[in-house]
Amino acid sequence: MSYASQSSSYREMEIHAASPHKLVVIVFEQLVVNLERARIAMERRDVELRLTSLRRARDIVTELLGTLDFEKGGALANQLADLYQYLLFELVDIGQRGDLHVMRKLVTIASLLRDGFVGAAEQLAAEKTARKSA
Repeated sequence: MSYASQSSSYREMEIHAASPHKLVVIVFEQLVVNLERARIAMERRDVELRLTSLRRARDIVTELLGTLDFEKGGALANQLADLYQYLLFELVDIGQRGDLHVMRKLVTIASLLRDGFVGAAEQLAAEKTARKSA
C-alpha cells in the first residue's frame, strides 16, 4: 500500500470517527491547505494548480455557508455567512485577477477561523470530559 493511499485511508477513518466539532476543524484545515496551495501556485505562476486549489477552496466555503444553522446560530451564523460570502467573492476575484496580496489576506482569515474553531472544539471536549467525571 502506497503512502498516499495509507494517508487517504487514515484520513477517511478520522473523518468517520470525528465529532461534528472536529469535522468543522477538519474542513477549515482543508480550506487553509487549499488557500496555501493557491498562494504558492500564484508565486510560482502555476495556473493549473492555482485554479484547482481556488476551486476546492470555493467548494469548501460554499459547503460551510450551506451548513450554517441561522435559527440556532443567530447573530453569529449571520456574521459567519457574511464572512463566507466575502471569502467567496474574493476567491472568484483572485481567480480572475490573481492578486497575491489579497490571497495572503484570505489565508490569514481562514487560519484565524480555523484556530477559533480548534479552540471551541477543545473547550467543548473539555466540558464534556468534566461533565462525565462529575
